[in-house]
Amino acid sequence: VIAMCDDMVKILKQEQVDDDSKKEYCAVQLDQFDDKKKATERSISDSELAITNAEEGISTLTEEIKALAAGIKDLDKSVMTATEQRKQENAEYKELVASDSQAKELLKWAKNRLNKFYNPKMYVAPPKVDTSAGGEAVLVQTFEHKHAQRAQDAPPPPPETWDAYAKKSQESTGVLTMIDLLIKDLDKELTEAETEEKDSQAEYEQLMSDSAEKRTVDSKSLADKEAARADLEAKLEAHKESKAVAGKELMATLKYIQSLHAECDWLLQYYDVRKEARAGEIDSLVKAKAILSGADFSLMQGRGSFRGSA
Repeated sequence: VIAMCDDMVKILKQEQVDDDSKKEYCAVQLDQFDDKKKATERSISDSELAITNAEEGISTLTEEIKALAAGIKDLDKSVMTATEQRKQENAEYKELVASDSQAKELLKWAKNRLNKFYNPKMYVAPPKVDTSAGGEAVLVQTFEHKHAQRAQDAPPPPPETWDAYAKKSQESTGVLTMIDLLIKDLDKELTEAETEEKDSQAEYEQLMSDSAEKRTVDSKSLADKEAARADLEAKLEAHKESKAVAGKELMATLKYIQSLHAECDWLLQYYDVRKEARAGEIDSLVKAKAILSGADFSLMQGRGSFRGSA
């Protein structure tokens, strides 16, 4: 019986050692995996925040890229419009120069013809012009030839009196003055047109230079933003993948924590009760062993007194 008591005490003590070890193991494991759970949850939260920021960044860049592309398109359209307008203005200028120049030549020819009859000293005989010289000279020569023929066919009658001559002279002077004014007006119009043409051309060239510079800057900005968007899209996919991996890891961690609770909760809850009960059992077994071994001194003393009285 005493040996059985010793074995029971030994078993109870070993059970307590096992409980102590298991309690320490459970505490360490629960604490470790609780930290891991929190870290994984933070990782998921960080990934979600990064995903939100990346999506917002992609959305912003997409709008900016759209605006830049539209701006470049509008710029190209405005350049084309300005170029067509400049061509039209230049064509109108050339047409005006040609028209006014032709009118000036005709006015000069008419003035010269008048000078031939009314102011011979100012008359300039036309040079011989090769018919192959082209356009304007041929036109003037033809015009002069026709009017010269008319003048030969119907020469003006000579003035009969001084008064008639003076009257014709005054009329011719008035006509010559009017022709000079017309030529002056044409010269003024040509000068103004030339100045306007130069200013318009200068403005057009400046517009082309500014437009080219802006297009270069906007095109570079567009390329940079497209590269930045591509980089954000790659990061977004990486964040999504990281979140998915962290989510799987969190599920595995939660499952393991659940198994730990199933394994450890009962022990942790009743550890003190079991320890106290086990200590009581050990104490009882020790006392029982002492009794069985004759260690109860009060009983020994009683026996001695009984023998003495006998």
